[in-house]
Amino acid sequence: MVYIMDTTLRDGEQTSGVSFSELEKLNIAKILLDELRIDYIEVASARVSDGELRGAKKVLDWAKQAGYLERIEILGFVDGKISLEWISRVGGKVMNLLAKGSLRHVTQQLKKTPEEHLANIKSSLQLAESMGIRVNIYLEDWSNGMRHSPEYVDFMLEGLKSEKIGRVMLPDTLGILNPSETFDFCSSIIHKFPDLRFDFHAHNDYDLAIANVDAAIRAGITTVHTTVNGLGERAGNAPLSSVIALLNDQLKIPNSVNERKLSLASRLVENFSGVRIAGNKPIIGENVFTQCSGIHADGDNKDQLYFNDLLPERFGRIRKYALGKTSGKANIAKNLEDIGIRLDPEDLKRVTDKVIELADKKESVTSDDLPYILSDVLKSETVIEKIRLRNYAISHALGLRPMATVAIEVDGELFEEASSGDGQYDAFMNALRKIYHKQNKSFPLLIDYIVTIPPGGKTDALVETLITWKMGREFKTRGLDPDQTTAAIKATMKMLNIVENDTQMF
Repeated sequence: MVYIMDTTLRDGEQTSGVSFSELEKLNIAKILLDELRIDYIEVASARVSDGELRGAKKVLDWAKQAGYLERIEILGFVDGKISLEWISRVGGKVMNLLAKGSLRHVTQQLKKTPEEHLANIKSSLQLAESMGIRVNIYLEDWSNGMRHSPEYVDFMLEGLKSEKIGRVMLPDTLGILNPSETFDFCSSIIHKFPDLRFDFHAHNDYDLAIANVDAAIRAGITTVHTTVNGLGERAGNAPLSSVIALLNDQLKIPNSVNERKLSLASRLVENFSGVRIAGNKPIIGENVFTQCSGIHADGDNKDQLYFNDLLPERFGRIRKYALGKTSGKANIAKNLEDIGIRLDPEDLKRVTDKVIELADKKESVTSDDLPYILSDVLKSETVIEKIRLRNYAISHALGLRPMATVAIEVDGELFEEASSGDGQYDAFMNALRKIYHKQNKSFPLLIDYIVTIPPGGKTDALVETLITWKMGREFKTRGLDPDQTTAAIKATMKMLNIVENDTQMF
């Protein structure tokens, strides 16, 4: 069994520009413990700020009621009672005590001898015991300690092995290790101190975090640290999703984590952090379960020839077949089947040629564009444009909220509304929602909004707006225009007609 300690809410929040609100911390903690079933989570650093204190207290108040109190950990410092009192104030029961894992850190940063530092740590341990707080030890800069001062690491562990410590955490603080070193260092420590329980904490500076986690577990480490989406300082930490895939598929080691909830947690943290997940990020990236090549789609049709063990259904996702210049007829056919359309071979070739032509011009094509392409290429009425934008006026003045007046035609009947908003597009959307509300019709939820502007600084460059919507299913629409708001409006009108054709809304 390998245990997971997720530190998204502490180390992950050290990502540049990331700061979670109290409510965001609580919701992330809930999904980590309730949905994913993570073994331990680290939620804060003591003494950082009043906001950090309030956020930790909110999480711990909930954890106490939910029965998770012993699984919540807080980083503390060798500072007498200061960190311990902070942790006690928020209701914490477990402190991860930050000690020094290299001689250089002790002598240069603390300006102390190893003996003085050890004595200070033992004093903190005694105070923690008197306050009813359990302690794990972080040996900060342990990897450099093993490289340059292994005798110091031995001295520290020898001095601590008889103390009341839950786990000793071995961090590769600066992400310097390679798998060979990780295996050797972890093996050496475990062999010398068999009665201690060790964690491994990887950083990804050389893109080796997951390889090092693999090596640490093979060496006998029983707990590994992760963050959702690999958040963390510099290049980040070991991503939770990749660690779980590694445990389940490569190492075949039991763990408590519910892998079906990984994508859900990733999207939540992406939204709260503002840090976008790379499209090719293993397990959780937008494109990792998407086949682009027509050859792959053909092989999957015949005998799932291009499947591996990372089936998207395991992670609550579905396999997709992208549309682009490498698309073949098999790709197009699969996408058309999803919307209930079958074409004869000649028409399928014409549609495929059109998709390739658009992609060659660097225009992105989504599966939801297919009905429009069919209408254009085959001159069919696959999509009937039941909703037309007749007029709109948008104003934005300094010191005033943007306003929008919108007139749309639905099956020949005109509807008009005006509204304000936090931005010009928001005002436009609020006016549309008013129209739909008065007709007692549902309006899709906007899930994601991506604007792409070509590099070069040209003010007349075309802007592509790609919007993700949800109404029963998730789908995307795109708009292209030199004006960003107009591009978004074009994507929105396409969305309204897709919904109208799907549900006969009016």
